[in-house]
Amino acid sequence: MRFLSRKTGRDGGSAGETGRSGVDTTPVPLYQAKAEFFRMLGHPVRIRVLELLQAGPMPVRDLLAAIEIEPSSLSQQLAVLRRSGIVTATRGGSTVVYALAGGDVGDLMRAARRILTELLAGRQDLLAELTDTPAADTRTTETPAPATAARA
Repeated sequence: MRFLSRKTGRDGGSAGETGRSGVDTTPVPLYQAKAEFFRMLGHPVRIRVLELLQAGPMPVRDLLAAIEIEPSSLSQQLAVLRRSGIVTATRGGSTVVYALAGGDVGDLMRAARRILTELLAGRQDLLAELTDTPAADTRTTETPAPATAARA
């Protein structure tokens, strides 16, 4: 994973050892690795791909149909997820099938949905989308908390 080492600056200078790829091999603090991980998740298309893959492996053509974006845009976002190690890709003939690399990713997506449901209790428009959008959340049957006055 790319979260475990520092990138060097433009001048190539760094406090740690630099390998052939120009990446500083000095380990980063855990909090920084977590920040880079969450930054990698910080794109709506990547989140949607991860939500869809919770139901199981999907060919790129099905992801394209579900997300409705340009193939080049989807390819770019899938490459980011693949490089990070959060998804895997297998080729069968001309078909490329993507899958979550582990079950923890699905758990993370379900946890994010629960947290957002709680945080958005006062935002009925977004809350309705969270509770009405079919996601592969088949293991959770929680209902959102009753709406309260909007939080400051």
